[in-house]
Amino acid sequence: MKPNILFICSDQQRRDCLGYTDGYPVKTPNIDSLAYDGVDFSNAYTPNPICVPARRSLVCGRRPEHVGTLWNYDQGIPSIPFSPGNYSWSRDLRAAGYKCGYIGAWHVSDLPATEFGYDDYIPVSALSTPDTTKYENGWFGDKCDLPLKQSETHRAAYEAIELIKKYDGRPFQIRVNFSAPHLPCRPSEPFASMYSDVPLWRAFNDDLQNKPFMQRQMVQNWNNAETNEEKFRHMIRMYYGIISQTDDAVGIMINYLKQNGLYDDTVIIYTSDHGDMCGERRMMDKHYIMYDSVVRVPLIIKYPRTKPKTVADPVVHALDLVPTLLDICGLPKPDGLEGISLMPYVTGDAPEKVRKYALVTYNGQQFGLYTQRMITDGRVKYVWNCSDKDELYFLDEDKDELINRIDDEGCAELISDLRRDMAKELKDADDYTMRSPWLYDTLYNGRKAK
Repeated sequence: MKPNILFICSDQQRRDCLGYTDGYPVKTPNIDSLAYDGVDFSNAYTPNPICVPARRSLVCGRRPEHVGTLWNYDQGIPSIPFSPGNYSWSRDLRAAGYKCGYIGAWHVSDLPATEFGYDDYIPVSALSTPDTTKYENGWFGDKCDLPLKQSETHRAAYEAIELIKKYDGRPFQIRVNFSAPHLPCRPSEPFASMYSDVPLWRAFNDDLQNKPFMQRQMVQNWNNAETNEEKFRHMIRMYYGIISQTDDAVGIMINYLKQNGLYDDTVIIYTSDHGDMCGERRMMDKHYIMYDSVVRVPLIIKYPRTKPKTVADPVVHALDLVPTLLDICGLPKPDGLEGISLMPYVTGDAPEKVRKYALVTYNGQQFGLYTQRMITDGRVKYVWNCSDKDELYFLDEDKDELINRIDDEGCAELISDLRRDMAKELKDADDYTMRSPWLYDTLYNGRKAK
């Protein structure tokens, strides 16, 4: 019997802003329940912390640069179109008898999701309700006056239930793609007023000294150098609120599955494309940085009859989920996939470690092109900023990445090893930076100005 699949993907969800992670005081009881019932991959990383690159990887299982995707295609900088000629795992599932539905944020191509293997596609525009709310705080967020049942989050949940009914007992693969908690956050009541006294981010007061120049420039780009703390607290309240509202919508879907005897036969995946600074270090959004707040994402797989557990091995979620989904459905994996199946972790048959590093790439866009590459084993993180200062963080003792150790003489040997390890990782991944002998030499031999 083929298992049903409910694939839930949020937009710009920080891993540390879910209740079960104990990072910050955000209430997410329904997502927590999935983590308690399933497998939580605690060191999951996006392959690229930008919406379109990450989402395209999630469609085809390849690194974004390998399908011509360096940045978002709709921000004025030319980009190679993503055509239906690219592989799509959903197309394979549909050919194997699954009914496939896609709800919400797409942001993969100008072409609809039905061109990539989905029987039904309900875009964000179809979830929108006429809204007369007067929004005043821009990117910092506001309360939405729409009743909760008319909100985009909850209409997405109701549409998912309608698709399950429509598919009428046939195996289904339904993707619910929330636009939340992408800024600006606009929760409805009761979630807009759910959080009153919230802490600032632990790294809020990072002075960004001994960090790449671009980080200080980002504060200027967003005009946040003099923004008062209360405005940032307001943004955090709205961010927490829309996360809890999204969690409530997740609960609606979970309850429907349980009430109709489908929960035990449904694989539920919860993840996100990437995180969000949301005022941390006075920065917003996700550009030009490789902090865990942006590159580390939630990844939960609730699989029938699996013992709950946490897996700390680093994974790159959008690449690994494609072969995982094919394994779940008992389908062959085509050549060219660049991830590894996580099913051995889920079933308990995995070796202790199968990947040394998670590799994350970034190519710039919003404020100019800017090449970054990052590797981490979950304990040490090295960031190569091609035209700026590099970064080295020891995550066990400095989880908020406040102290850049790149100039620490005692770390010189480690840094040299990490640079050479990164060069190998990038060569193995056929990253375009390593096709340039100049860039390869700069990285491998550590030719960085002090």
